[in-house]
Amino acid sequence: MAAFMMVQNEGERLRKERTFRERSTALDILTDRELIERYRFPRQGILSLTDLVTQDIQRPTARCHAIPPFLQVMVTLRFLAKGDFLSETADIHGISKASASRCVEEVTSSICKRLQNIKLPRGNAEIDAVKEGFYKIARFPNVVGAVDGTLIPIQRPHEDEPAYICRKGFPAINVQAIANSDLRFSNIVVRWPGSTHDSFMLTNSSVPGYMDQIPNSWLLGDSGYPLKKWLITPLLHTPNDQETRNVIERSFGVLKSRFRCLHKTGGHLPYKPPKSVKIISSCFKLHNKCIDDGVPLLNIEDGGNEVEIENHIDMPANHNRDAQTIRQRLVNRF
Repeated sequence: MAAFMMVQNEGERLRKERTFRERSTALDILTDRELIERYRFPRQGILSLTDLVTQDIQRPTARCHAIPPFLQVMVTLRFLAKGDFLSETADIHGISKASASRCVEEVTSSICKRLQNIKLPRGNAEIDAVKEGFYKIARFPNVVGAVDGTLIPIQRPHEDEPAYICRKGFPAINVQAIANSDLRFSNIVVRWPGSTHDSFMLTNSSVPGYMDQIPNSWLLGDSGYPLKKWLITPLLHTPNDQETRNVIERSFGVLKSRFRCLHKTGGHLPYKPPKSVKIISSCFKLHNKCIDDGVPLLNIEDGGNEVEIENHIDMPANHNRDAQTIRQRLVNRF
């Protein structure tokens, strides 16, 4: 019995005392400009996001030192904005790495669920507004969006690895997106492995069905897509064609400049595909919120908001004859 008591006392002496680090008060200390530089949103934007997701992330506990919702949001925004190591993000905010990982998981899941701000235009008024925006760029008529894909590097998956290796040789998620003239995304598809061709993603999305319902309207794509009645691909690299389709490349450039975790300079998302998909989707939605809220893009990162051009594999020229007629008519008129 005495030996047991000695072992128990020794264990109590060796047990590490639990300590609580001082947590960040950046929301009260930093100016709006400094918050945008570090978290991509001003104080009001951070608080509005907190209100949006609190129901999902607030922990119903009577224990002390639960991480408040606003701090969970700030941890997540910092990770998305800077693409830092999760341990560094955790240290900055006075929490453990494990806690920071849970914050990113829960906040991005809630953003995907609650922030519904990516949608294709519906109704004549919305569609006409989108068309007018594109027409002002290069006087190209009836355009309701520019479509393209972009590769987001991820951790090498253990299952079905070859499917995720993209044409550039690294594991990735291939994301399809449609952007408007104001660089706002109106549609995204975030689920396909990196080896998936852009044309396959488009064919297996809801976009063809949507476009069939709005006559005399077109999407603009590059040579990686097949020519269709509603999808105009380049015949000649005319200035108007390049300037209009450049909208989607610039949209990707601004997105990745805001959220460096998606940019190649940030290495890759250190997560399995399901979690990476949620992080990518939440970044697209936060990008749209930045535009809706009028948050400026501050060129504070190396490289600024450079446009990252994707080199696509051209589609064979076996296009629909009616689509060829429509494209030629556009070339002749504009």
